Amino acid sequence: MSQDVSLSAAQAAKLESQPVNDAVSENDLISQDILAYLKAQENKSLLQFITCGSVDDGKSTLIGRLLYDSKLIYEDQFAALEADSKKVGTTGGGLDLALLVDGLAAEREQGITIDVAYRFFTTEKRKFIVADTPGHEQYTRNMATGASTGQLAVILVDARKGILTQTRRHSYIVSLLGIKHVVLAVNKMDLIDYDEERFEAIASEYCAFAADLGLNDIRCVPISALEGDNVFTASDKMPWYSGRSLMQVLETIDVASDTTEQPFRMYVQWVNRPTSDFRGFSGTIASGRVSVGESLTVCPSGKSSKVARIVTYDGDLDSAIAGQSVTVVLEDEIDVSRGDVLAPSAAAPAVSDQFAAHLLWMHENPMLPERQYDLKIGGKTATVVVTDLRHKVNVNTLEHIAGKTLELNEVGYCNLGLDQAIAFDPYKENRELGGFILVDRFTNSTVGAGFIDFGLRRATNLTWQELDVDKAARSSLKKQKPCVLWFTGLSGSGKSTTANKIEQKLLAMGRHSYILDGDNVRHGLNKDLGFTDADRVENIRRVTEVAKLFVDAGTIVLASFISPFRSERRMARDLLDEGEFIEVYMETPLEVCEARDPKGLYKKARAGKILNFTGIDSDFEVPEQADIVLNSADDAVDDLADRVIEYLKGHGFI
Repeated sequence: MSQDVSLSAAQAAKLESQPVNDAVSENDLISQDILAYLKAQENKSLLQFITCGSVDDGKSTLIGRLLYDSKLIYEDQFAALEADSKKVGTTGGGLDLALLVDGLAAEREQGITIDVAYRFFTTEKRKFIVADTPGHEQYTRNMATGASTGQLAVILVDARKGILTQTRRHSYIVSLLGIKHVVLAVNKMDLIDYDEERFEAIASEYCAFAADLGLNDIRCVPISALEGDNVFTASDKMPWYSGRSLMQVLETIDVASDTTEQPFRMYVQWVNRPTSDFRGFSGTIASGRVSVGESLTVCPSGKSSKVARIVTYDGDLDSAIAGQSVTVVLEDEIDVSRGDVLAPSAAAPAVSDQFAAHLLWMHENPMLPERQYDLKIGGKTATVVVTDLRHKVNVNTLEHIAGKTLELNEVGYCNLGLDQAIAFDPYKENRELGGFILVDRFTNSTVGAGFIDFGLRRATNLTWQELDVDKAARSSLKKQKPCVLWFTGLSGSGKSTTANKIEQKLLAMGRHSYILDGDNVRHGLNKDLGFTDADRVENIRRVTEVAKLFVDAGTIVLASFISPFRSERRMARDLLDEGEFIEVYMETPLEVCEARDPKGLYKKARAGKILNFTGIDSDFEVPEQADIVLNSADDAVDDLADRVIEYLKGHGFI
């Protein structure tokens, strides 16, 4: 049986008319009217914020203090805290509030934060979700993860140490992630005798640095997280400070207008069609507001219609705002798919398949330009390559540095190319439509987080020239189906020898073929490339584009390349039409290849004269499902070639 849990008019008026300190207390409301209390909790606004800063600035202690003073610690938790404080605490036997947050064994042993810890607490004015982020440089990616959903950042500074390198690093990431509100909490004031001049000097230095990052809304608060000074209430130990306490700032700061005042945006997360008479598009409104009768455009298709209904679980609405989950029903039957964006026709987002963006790399394996990754933005997934790393950013000094790759925790400014156009807003304008992640296509690991700056336009004077003679006509003339036989394997495994023998047999049969050999192309087409991972990726990309042209000419291509990475072999396969890429894996063992050593390369690699040599100090990723597997240690080259010829015959290529 349902019950009405809405506040009575008298209760609502009483709560709204009284100051917070004089309002009906939560305990009183619980005892007098539990339903009214639950409704009041439901209507409280939510603030998501992070704490960050350098190691040992007191982030975990501050959150522990917030939980402790908000009386959200159960008796058993308090008992465990007392016991743990005596065992592993850092406060000389007193309560170590940081232990309420640092849950990992390694965190307690080292007295540092490693992973992101999320905690919920509430006051009479607001609900909070706080993310305690790590201070160590090696865990920068964890800090960025915690900050990705934050609306406000509390950046702690040890009053004794002042602004440190990691303070600057975290402030840069906060600005990069689009957090507009910052509280500089100058902590451990009790250890400098609550010195006003020291506080003012730190605040002045930080504000000057933050201005260069575009951080304009900064509140500076002197605190002692351990003693509780200026955390919940004003401290009588700092009479010279007349500003608000940290909690008063958190309770009163306006973050709702950050999203509601932006243009309406909603990713379609689900096409809702329970019956043949109903078709709606469900999602959470990312920004702005929408009303019945409003004209919306579907991006990237550009088709438009008007809002017929806004449907929710509790019934239809006349309008809805950012943060609400709704189903939008349009007046017209137009094509809308998961991942599309609904936006006002008068203020639609941009659409492009190329972007300039900042990229924070979050994986031990480096980012390699031209390697394919999956880009996920909203409900959309697209294939993407970094076409150009324009520069790296020294997040400590903001200096721009040249580079070809991005390592773990590095930030770069890149050009990206997608395989399809998507709708977007610059990240600084809309975090939902401007932020994305990159995912490794083989391991499904998240490897990077990106922030779109602006779209790039293709050169408008370039068009695809249609030709009367096409691939089918050229193939018919040659009486064969074109393809690429892609030989991959270690140096000395027999790739070039086998490919050469196959071409001899094809020539004897009157077939048209061409060998692209790894060594030969480096004398011309790719002579500017070395053997770093980044150059290897570019080497394969160029060769694949050349092979594609030969296939278009109706030719059978024999590409002989070590090509050690699965990602690039997959890229080559994806660039060709279905069935045109035939992966031939020469699985000759390393010891056999090294014993042959026809060019003396293994000997040089073992002596350290050649770096990044596949099989020695650079990995070879074995194909998972090669089309043909050959082993030159077991079979003669003629037999290997005959097996490939039979494959071509059996699959209708010759």
